[in-house]
Order: sequence, then structure tokens, then C-alpha cells
Amino acid sequence: MTRRLLQATTAVMALIPVATGVLTMMGIDDPIYHTSGLPRDALLDGNLRFFGGVWLALGLAMWSLVPRIEHEGRLFAVLWGAVFLGGVGRALSMAFVGLPPAPFIGFTVLELVGAPAFIAWQRHVAAQSAVQ
Repeated sequence: MTRRLLQATTAVMALIPVATGVLTMMGIDDPIYHTSGLPRDALLDGNLRFFGGVWLALGLAMWSLVPRIEHEGRLFAVLWGAVFLGGVGRALSMAFVGLPPAPFIGFTVLELVGAPAFIAWQRHVAAQSAVQ
């Protein structure tokens, strides 16, 4: 659970919101949504693109923390907290609407379990750094 491993893992994990954020900025034409047969609706398309931009920004912000990750506890927790809350939203959707495709169930587990684990890991690395 070293600083370098946290940096590398964070950089790799940030690829997810960066890549999917770019795709989601395609709106309804995003390959994930395109196959679901969603109607060409301006409100839905605009919201998908907006959230894609926010998701992309979250990934870029994660990358920005990597060099000084042990000193960026508050921002690290805010970003992973946002991911956690997104997982809460997915879980609510599962409860009220039904299950999504299997990969999205996995994403939800990562968001609900992984986010708090990442925050705890960063705090551990920060504490070790302060001791040295």
C-alpha cells in the first residue's frame, strides 16, 4: 500500500472517467446508449453530454492529484465521494427501475465499496508520509 502504487492505481482508475466521459459527451449517439434505442430527445441528449463533461472533468482532476497524492487528501476524498454518490444513484436506479447490464453492476460495486477504500488508502499513505 505504497505511495507509488496509489499513484499508479489512481492514474489507471482515472482512465475510466476520462474515456467514458469523452464517449458520453456524444450524447445519445454514445455507443452504450445508442444500442438501447433511446429516443432522439434534446433534454436527454443534453443531460447525457453535460454529465459526460462532468465525468471527464472528474477524471482529469484525479490525474492532477497524482504527483502530490499524499498531500491532496481533501480533493481526493471529494472526487471519490462524488464517485460514491454516483454509485448510490446507480443503486437507487437498480432498486426502482431494475438491473442494468452486468458491467454496470460491477461499476456500482466499485463505486460503493472501492471509493471508501481508496479514501482510506490515501489517508494511510498521507499518514506514512507525515511520519517520514
